[in-house]
Amino acid sequence: MSNLVIMSHKYYSRTDKTPVEISDAEWKEILSPEVFRIARQKGTEWAFSGKYWRTDTKGQYYCAACGNHLFTSDAKFASSCGWPSFFEPSTPEAMKYVPDHTHGMERVEVLCGRCNGHLGHIFDDGPAPTHMRYCMNSLMLDFEPE
Repeated sequence: MSNLVIMSHKYYSRTDKTPVEISDAEWKEILSPEVFRIARQKGTEWAFSGKYWRTDTKGQYYCAACGNHLFTSDAKFASSCGWPSFFEPSTPEAMKYVPDHTHGMERVEVLCGRCNGHLGHIFDDGPAPTHMRYCMNSLMLDFEPE
């Protein structure tokens, strides 16, 4: 399923900031299986496999599930982790943060601030000025080049 199909559902908007609160059953009907697995089941894509981990094109990144503005390309940096990495979100409200104790690790999960979709994790080993690394799944990002 292409992003054009994903972006065609009634909850996708790059301007509406209203929280999207629908059931996982409804999400399953409107998202591709891959995006649903990551967004609603907290999955991940294989390292070095996503289409944005090496991208350095200027533009804007949006949530693939709901269209929420997440990052600008100015906050993206080259990381050796294998996933697209950013040092700050577009706005403080763009993200929510939840402790994640799965897989025997202590991490912080990053959720979309609008639809609560799982985006990835945040770590404190990024570059200045924030020293944070938002390690995101490419499948959860819609990119609009400048």
